[in-house]
Amino acid sequence: MNLVRVALFAAALVAAAVALLSPGLGEVGDSKVALLIEIDGAIGPATARQVKEGLATAGERRAEVVILRLNTPGGLATSMREIIADVLASPVPVIGYVAPSGGHAASAGTYILYATHVAAMAPGTNIGAATPVEIGGSVPGLPGDGDHSKDAGSKDEKTPTQPAPSPDAMTAKVTNDAVALIRSLAELRGRNADWGEKAVREAASLSANAALEAHAIDLVARDMADLLQSIDGRKVEIAGMPHVLATKGLPVETLEPGWLIQLLSVITDPNIAVLLMLLGIYGLAFEFMSPGAVAPGVIGTISLLLGLYALNLLPIDYTGLALMLLGILFLIVEAFNPTVVLGVGGLAAFLLGAVMLFRVEAPGYRLSWPIIGIAASLLAGFSFITGRYLLSTRKAPARTGVQAMHGLPAEILDWSGRSGHVLAQGERWRAEGEEAFTTGERVEIADVRDLTLTVRRRHDLIQSVGELP
Repeated sequence: MNLVRVALFAAALVAAAVALLSPGLGEVGDSKVALLIEIDGAIGPATARQVKEGLATAGERRAEVVILRLNTPGGLATSMREIIADVLASPVPVIGYVAPSGGHAASAGTYILYATHVAAMAPGTNIGAATPVEIGGSVPGLPGDGDHSKDAGSKDEKTPTQPAPSPDAMTAKVTNDAVALIRSLAELRGRNADWGEKAVREAASLSANAALEAHAIDLVARDMADLLQSIDGRKVEIAGMPHVLATKGLPVETLEPGWLIQLLSVITDPNIAVLLMLLGIYGLAFEFMSPGAVAPGVIGTISLLLGLYALNLLPIDYTGLALMLLGILFLIVEAFNPTVVLGVGGLAAFLLGAVMLFRVEAPGYRLSWPIIGIAASLLAGFSFITGRYLLSTRKAPARTGVQAMHGLPAEILDWSGRSGHVLAQGERWRAEGEEAFTTGERVEIADVRDLTLTVRRRHDLIQSVGELP
């Protein structure tokens, strides 16, 4: 038996060594495949991570091509820049394909399509409307920062330096940067740079056939099989070296986003991020109010961390975030110390912070004012209702300590003259009274002095005796 086990173990080692030393055995199936990455909806941090991981997987598997299927209204400039950088650095050819019919690659999607090695569209799709909508500063990372067109440059020479550029100047700067980006991509891929500039400056759009005629794209394909057939034999440049695509009849494998990317796509929605932050703060507030409840603290901590992580990934204005946090703090203080002033000030700070929170108005990344209004109403209502309840509780008679014993029943344990001992609240007390009582008689506590109770006959017993015939 031992010899058999040794032989089996040796055979397993030999098989493993052969598999490792024979590269062709494990790579043929992987290399002859087209990997599909689907981008549906707004482009954000989750999308950028999805593309980065997909291109890394394609490089590891030595895929023939990566097909980037686009159907997006646009998104964040920072995420768009990350995707473009990954596409330009990809060791695997990236095919941009706007599909299905009825879809579009607007705004940031147009830039990404221009960056791909081969740009294709399905019939009934459109691209364009690439005017940047970044608010409050230039698009981070765009080329040509401070480099304007000739007209803009001559104007700057005559204009004295201002401490802060006007909104029109900032808009021109962002637009010029975006134009420089799309023209550089068009020149890199041999596409129509003039139309790209028009898409940025005038928000121009093109249908699939019109884009093909304008040389904004390379081809129109009905479906995935037609796309692979059409690009077969096309020459592209990878890392400065020519590469001929061999895509005819390739199987297409879809790379599904992992759970982390799906989670990011949910929490990076500005409305979800704000609600997570609110849930986290109030969860911790409840935990401090009722120590030992555990659940509010755990849920609140997780929600707060997720909310802050999501906000960190988004282009936010930290002044707006500070105002929102200050408003929530004021509302929490208002709940424990009703003053009305803190409540109104907290509500105003929260709403002002919500207005200032996001520095962009990109598609899919706008705050929903109905959601913000409902959240603000719930916060204010909770604070005012809790404050009113606490205020009424403070005005009510004390229910703890010595004062809480007034009027409570007691039982005579022993009595002599005007003093004795009684049983009250499960404890033996020394007691005094103006009357003589018998053992076992029920009395009530009239006063407490130090550790001595003053007792008297219960009023309900006196009233019942008075009613007897």
